[in-house]
Amino acid sequence: MDAFDVMTTAVITAGPDRSTQEIAELLLEHGISAVPIVDDTGEVIGMVSEGDLLRFSDEDREARRDWWLAILAEGEALSQNFLANLNGHKRNARDVMSAPVVTVTEHTDVSEIGKLLSTHKIKRVPVLRDGQIVGIVSRADLIRALIAQSPAPSAHHGGLFDWGSHSSSHDEYAEPKARLAESASVAKQNANTASDFRSLVEAAAAKKAADLEAARRAAQGGQDHMIQEAIDHHVTDDHWRDLLIQARQAAAHGETELLVLRFPAKLCSDNGRAINVPEPDWPATLRGEAAETYLRFERELRPLGFHLIARVLDFPGGFIGDIGLFLHWGGTS
Repeated sequence: MDAFDVMTTAVITAGPDRSTQEIAELLLEHGISAVPIVDDTGEVIGMVSEGDLLRFSDEDREARRDWWLAILAEGEALSQNFLANLNGHKRNARDVMSAPVVTVTEHTDVSEIGKLLSTHKIKRVPVLRDGQIVGIVSRADLIRALIAQSPAPSAHHGGLFDWGSHSSSHDEYAEPKARLAESASVAKQNANTASDFRSLVEAAAAKKAADLEAARRAAQGGQDHMIQEAIDHHVTDDHWRDLLIQARQAAAHGETELLVLRFPAKLCSDNGRAINVPEPDWPATLRGEAAETYLRFERELRPLGFHLIARVLDFPGGFIGDIGLFLHWGGTS
């Protein structure tokens, strides 16, 4: 199964000059959480999500985030104050979009798409054909595909107590009273009483609770492992050169910054609080790969006029989620 089989083809896109207010209205109107940004030739040059919209202003960001979450959760009309603030900053999609964009083709296998979403910590990828967007694959699309591939329970004609497994073809023509007597006998032999059924329900509930707890612990363990890897990981010269090449390519496409590192807020010593506020001493909270990236920037790129900006990228459940470090060359920010 590949992207063509699972992608959503009714893709809503926007141009790079659309205002943040128009983007916000577009997301809410269509009930989506992000929109691809395409240029005049139809090439995908960025992606704007609700997380990108949240970082358009460093002032009273927390209050606006609360408005945004309420709008998404309750389906209310856009707050006039929220729209006024968006309009007041005169930002457009080009200013807030995340770029470059991870993309796939129609023939990319869904397993590969799942790996891309996990590796890049993103929720969706545009699907391209000859450089033009023809669809988008989200996590929800992958989940629907998995459900569709799950084998259906085998059908039988035995009913609740599986009568068919205890009867021959001749029994199909037995008299109703005889069949009722047989089913009652089978039920009694298998102890199919209401009390037994309640016990099964309790056992199933206990198993479900145990499975959920195991999944929670596994997820926590996976995140802890990822954070430890980020702490232990070192920025190599090859990786640094690749980042600079990507930055030059982004600048050639008209971009003013590049996301050079995305990491969980827990990698920060204060879980990302200083970056979210923001406070001027936020670099001191970085650890591991994030700290090395900042120190290398400080040593090699700041003297050349570059800036490194830290932003909270998302707020899962209303809490600080991932943080991004952006290499910026479009002036102070």
